[in-house]
Amino acid sequence: MGENRLLPMSAWLLAACGIWLAGLGIYFVAVRPPLLPEDLRVMGTTSLQIRDAIPGLAGWLKLVFTVMGGFMTGAGVLTAFLAVRVLPLRIEGTAWAIGLSGLLTVVTMSLANFALGSDFRWLLLMPALLWLFAFILYLAKP
Repeated sequence: MGENRLLPMSAWLLAACGIWLAGLGIYFVAVRPPLLPEDLRVMGTTSLQIRDAIPGLAGWLKLVFTVMGGFMTGAGVLTAFLAVRVLPLRIEGTAWAIGLSGLLTVVTMSLANFALGSDFRWLLLMPALLWLFAFILYLAKP
């Protein structure tokens, strides 16, 4: 890819998805509490009941979210890099990799949040739709 060449819109959109995914991963590692208010609502319990019944749960969930956030951040960094450096080259197999990785990351997360009735379900639908749009744009360009 030449230095003066403009990136296609699909690359920009997918790079934005990668940056979003990396940012979400950082949120999971650094900020996300072990249980959100919606988690307690779905389980039909309170944080005090959880703490009393399962005293080590908060610490364990922090470790789980740290691992999950690390994977999300890594997937986001790779997505953004590949969007900028590989997508424009149109290497064979790129389309299935874009489609499958989007399905396994942002689409799965969005579907799970709808299944849970998450307060964030509509917000988490946006990256899945953006990924889909980037994928369609990539496929549409010969």
